[in-house]
Amino acid sequence: MIALQPGATVGFVGLGNMGLPMARRLLAAGYRVNAYDRAEAASEALVAAGGTAVATAAGVARGAVAVVLMLPDSAAVEAVMDGDGLLEAAEPGTVIIDMGSSRPLATRALAARTALRGVQLVDAPVSGGVKGAVNGTLTIMTGGEPDDVDRVRPLLEVVGKRVLHLGPAGAGHALKALNNLMSATHLLLTSEAMLVGQRFGLDPATMLEAVNGSSGRSGSTERKWPDHILPETYDSGFGLRLMVKDMRIGVELAEATGVTPRLGLAATDLWAEAADHLPPTADHTEIVKRLRQLLDEG
Repeated sequence: MIALQPGATVGFVGLGNMGLPMARRLLAAGYRVNAYDRAEAASEALVAAGGTAVATAAGVARGAVAVVLMLPDSAAVEAVMDGDGLLEAAEPGTVIIDMGSSRPLATRALAARTALRGVQLVDAPVSGGVKGAVNGTLTIMTGGEPDDVDRVRPLLEVVGKRVLHLGPAGAGHALKALNNLMSATHLLLTSEAMLVGQRFGLDPATMLEAVNGSSGRSGSTERKWPDHILPETYDSGFGLRLMVKDMRIGVELAEATGVTPRLGLAATDLWAEAADHLPPTADHTEIVKRLRQLLDEG
């Protein structure tokens, strides 16, 4: 087993809000990056950073020892792997690293298929947002065979501060979905409480200061409210509909294990309802806008 050290050629598919800064970090660390994205501007930005843009998703696999997929869901991953021919183009021994938020059961099935071609699959979804991608401080939750995870660990440590191996294929995607189900539920209840406090006459900044020194604190009170909601920038870089998608994956996983996630189901319904009333491009922190609407409607 040879670890993927700087100097290795890496393919990269998906240069969005998270993918582009991650690919830039790999280039800065000395990896050669061949990337594909449907958006011409994203490809041009990668080239400006020293990478190579290729014309097709399958093209990134040629000469690459690993291919990173930073795509929104399992359907997009399967479209690239099968429809665009990436799996067929990958040489035996290539490691595919799915760093998006895919369905864990679908990931397990895909890992079995890639193995038949001598291609390894590691799921490695991330948490930490765009800021974490830029600064290389992401938490990376990996699933796959231990040797495969160890092989790609040097690469992952360029973009993440913590690289945790959770188990076989699908384990990383499972925890990512459950994490986002928790995060979304935190934000929903935090926002309700903050709006109630404001209606009572409390200053929101002072509320956050108090809560962040108390037992009610969470990532929502420590980062999302002060950084994106109070200043009304709503610019976390993670879309509301992507959050709903991840919540549904978490609920689906719970039900597949025989658990009825009553709170998770209720929270997912509320987020889905918000998605129906907010613009398609809404950031997930804009959930508070829908809650304000509901309060105003009485």
